[in-house]
Amino acid sequence: MIPEKVQEAFFTQAEACRSLGSPFMGRLCQLFATRSLPQTALRDAIYGWTGDIGPASASVPLRLCSAFHAVVLNGADLQEVYPPHDVDDDTLWHALCDTFVAEADFIAAWLKSPPQTNEVRRSSVLIAVGHWLTARYGLPLQVTELGASAGLNLMWDHYALSVGDTRYGPKNAALTLAPEWSGALPPDATPDVIARRGVDLNPLDPRASHDALRLRAYLWPDQPSRMVQTKAAISVNDLTVAQDDAVSWLSRNLAQPDHCVHLIYSTVAWQYFPEASQERGADIIAAAGAHARRDKPLAWFMMETDGQPNGVALTLRLWPEDVTIHMGRADFHGRWVDWQAPNEISKGNI
Repeated sequence: MIPEKVQEAFFTQAEACRSLGSPFMGRLCQLFATRSLPQTALRDAIYGWTGDIGPASASVPLRLCSAFHAVVLNGADLQEVYPPHDVDDDTLWHALCDTFVAEADFIAAWLKSPPQTNEVRRSSVLIAVGHWLTARYGLPLQVTELGASAGLNLMWDHYALSVGDTRYGPKNAALTLAPEWSGALPPDATPDVIARRGVDLNPLDPRASHDALRLRAYLWPDQPSRMVQTKAAISVNDLTVAQDDAVSWLSRNLAQPDHCVHLIYSTVAWQYFPEASQERGADIIAAAGAHARRDKPLAWFMMETDGQPNGVALTLRLWPEDVTIHMGRADFHGRWVDWQAPNEISKGNI
């Protein structure tokens, strides 16, 4: 019998995946919610998982689904029942059960690590924020990402953003992001990123085969365009993300050059930090902001869930002004952006 909390976690994830444009992932999670896995020690570990296993915490459904996708990407027979192939539920389930038993050691090891999505489409929002800050301050940027995973969203200035007939980014951009856009256009002010750093508790090196597999496995099997974009982002990534507790690391890495904006940000990562770490992190950033100057501003941008059903909130806090600006909302995966940043961004208008 499937424990109630396991069913609830997979049902919730199924709904989320369908809303994010992945019918196959919705179907997969629905099967895990309604059909019992083969009785093995691995099943006991999943069904007996301690604590919250849902999308806002341990995300066990995504861990399990990505483990199966990793098996597919490694070339196992399971790929015959995965997209672009289409089979009935019984055929898919029997293949999943066979793999669950045959690949038990691989799946068990995979489940030990939290999700590593590093969704590169979120960079469309970062491009817009970078242009907005550049227009406001006229200064180069130092960028710091908390929960950076493989660092793909630290390279946002190497990507292009296409909004209608307007294009932002370098001519030789590694990839072009074209979300469904509503609201005003970002200002035409090309950012100059002079330094970039990232930190993650379990960072991935996209140049290492096993880490590249993890990045690819957390992409959804019926969304091949995400695979193409991720591979393009990896091609220009030359960063090493620091391995550390993000808040502890940040407390030691707040220095910035004069005549430079320090942009600290997270994209759907802050929610996974323990509550105590969130509080400490906010205090550390605010304390640093108290020492900011007009020629040395501090910006804290969050693309994070706020409990509302329509995507995530885009929030920017600036020092030395110490103002909070609501920049709009966006899809969790960056498929759409509702840009509500103030049009008047000169120093006297915020």
